Amino acid sequence: MMFLEFFIWGAWFVTLGTFLSQNLNASELEKANVFSTQSLGAIIAPFIIGLIADKYFNAERIFGTLHLIGAFLMYQMYNAPDVSAFYPYVLAYMILYMPTLSLANAISFRQMINPEKEFSTIRVFGTVGWIVAGLSISYLFKWDTGAGLLKNTFLMAAVASLVLGLFSFTLPKTPPVKRDTTESSSISEMLGLNALKLLGNKNFLVFFISSILICIPLAFYYQYANQFLSEIGLANPTGKMTIGQISEAFFLLLLPVFFSRFGFKNTIMLGMLAWAVRYLLFAYGNAGELAYMLIIGIALHGICYDFFFVSGQIYTDARAGEKYKSSAQGLITLATYGVGQLIGFWVAGLVSEYYKTNPTGDHFWQNVWLVPAGIAAVVLFLFAVFFRNEKATVNG
Repeated sequence: MMFLEFFIWGAWFVTLGTFLSQNLNASELEKANVFSTQSLGAIIAPFIIGLIADKYFNAERIFGTLHLIGAFLMYQMYNAPDVSAFYPYVLAYMILYMPTLSLANAISFRQMINPEKEFSTIRVFGTVGWIVAGLSISYLFKWDTGAGLLKNTFLMAAVASLVLGLFSFTLPKTPPVKRDTTESSSISEMLGLNALKLLGNKNFLVFFISSILICIPLAFYYQYANQFLSEIGLANPTGKMTIGQISEAFFLLLLPVFFSRFGFKNTIMLGMLAWAVRYLLFAYGNAGELAYMLIIGIALHGICYDFFFVSGQIYTDARAGEKYKSSAQGLITLATYGVGQLIGFWVAGLVSEYYKTNPTGDHFWQNVWLVPAGIAAVVLFLFAVFFRNEKATVNG
């Protein structure tokens, strides 16, 4: 289940920007509009989980149904002749896919005796699935070599979604959790808004704002990294981007060491610094003698993601206390994958549109990457100045 869940996402999302550019001749703002569907899905997902899945249906059944519908939508995306036809399907798909991330975790947790120890060994198969998808695109099928072959990624994702949808109905039964009749899940609780009280703490407020702002550089990577590597002529760009997922798994193991040795503030600042360094490497590297700069930039993904986002989840858990643990995680997810990346995708689109209409020689990609590098550096500076060092209790 976990392998296929992330295989499907990695099978088409990594190369989406390149596909939109090469196959559908999408403008920069049209790309931003398409990528924004992920954020819209993340915002809507809690309603699907909280109002439907948690109350009325077995998790594995709604999980399977969403993937079966997703297979149809993927096939329609495969057949879409232009962006205007493509957009409604990708929007509907993301609204249905994003809830499956929570459902996959819920199905897993309900079958475990000790989730803290068991879940990581299950979740790592998701990372493996993403890596296999990228390697398949570059080295097995060679779809990222041009000539419009990238549309086949949607067909591959559709088949995988169909398989997972059918397989889901064989998963262990995961019925809704019976709640006390006096309990009620308000919309504010589902969206994590109950945890807004935590923003009264200055440190948490600084972290919360930083989390939203750092998602702007993150969106540049999702939206343009594959297209950039393809256009400058790096061989097998999708396969090489899987180095980022391998790095993510590796640095996740090192995270507790950094936490205990350097503390939360320094660890998260290292994550922010990695974003700035990564984009500087992208800005000044090339596919020739400086290709190693691009590879290092990709490999920094582990530090970029783990040291900021995973550290942030741990910090949020420590600051929230028992009463607001789930609400606080929901709030951070809404702020980052919802609001932060929604802003980021549009900023990325506007920046690239600006440099396309105001060209400065052959420096288009260099100009584009210097913007998120600068944003990450500013967020790092503000966090360093306004966040007071503290000892967070880390569980597990």
